[in-house]
Amino acid sequence: MHLPIKRVWFQNLKFDLTEDVFEPSDDSFLFAEKLDVHIGDEVLDLGTGCGILGILAATKKAKNVLAVDINPYAINCAKKNAALNHVQNNMSFLRNDLLSALKTNTMFDLILFNAPYLPTEPRETETWIEYSWAGGATGRDVIDRFIPQVTTYLKQTGRVLLLQSSLTGLELTIQKFHDCGLTAVIKAEQKLPFFESIYLIEAKLKNKSY
Repeated sequence: MHLPIKRVWFQNLKFDLTEDVFEPSDDSFLFAEKLDVHIGDEVLDLGTGCGILGILAATKKAKNVLAVDINPYAINCAKKNAALNHVQNNMSFLRNDLLSALKTNTMFDLILFNAPYLPTEPRETETWIEYSWAGGATGRDVIDRFIPQVTTYLKQTGRVLLLQSSLTGLELTIQKFHDCGLTAVIKAEQKLPFFESIYLIEAKLKNKSY
């Protein structure tokens, strides 16, 4: 049994963590602070972790939120945190690797992804929690799989919010969104120690203006 080892707060929301689930950090809180959800949005929260972004979206009047994570302990943790914050009735949960299990007619107004972006040794991930940050040799393994998939599940008026590090090639991400038919802009930036910054990128289909 994996019991909570720590409680983290964001605004008036509380999140219990277990040892196999990534603890919200600077990137999570930057994302959460800048998260804007429209009333009635259908939201996809990829890599939900403890559920912080999905649960916050649900409290911001999203119609429903689908929280997805490859880590089974994260899914279990997010479910419990949804109940802890009284939003379980408009959230659902799926253990999956990115978007591969979704039907092609499943469309979202808002897709959230705090991506694994840290450059890591090119080896097999050894623990579930490592999926939270391990981005492969360039840090782009998961991001580069995500971007080509996203337009299939994005409504015409929909938005994508992706968080990544300056270590992972910001301009390349913007170019890859462009190549897939989306226009991307930097929505927020935060400088971290050791010459690193994190960026929240917003992308929309090219026929939609900012």
